[in-house]
Amino acid sequence: MAKYILEGAGNINWMAIFSLLTFMTIFTLSAIMAFRKDNPVIRKMENLPLEDEV
Repeated sequence: MAKYILEGAGNINWMAIFSLLTFMTIFTLSAIMAFRKDNPVIRKMENLPLEDEV
């Protein structure tokens, strides 16, 4: 049934391009934000597995 709905929708290549561009934009922005972030919370979290506190 979904096949017939998609055939009736016409050319839907713009949906694939839009979703790809949206994903790449969000991924790039989140990667940039993650690499630029440098605060004490990140330092504390990266050392948590090494601490022996119970």
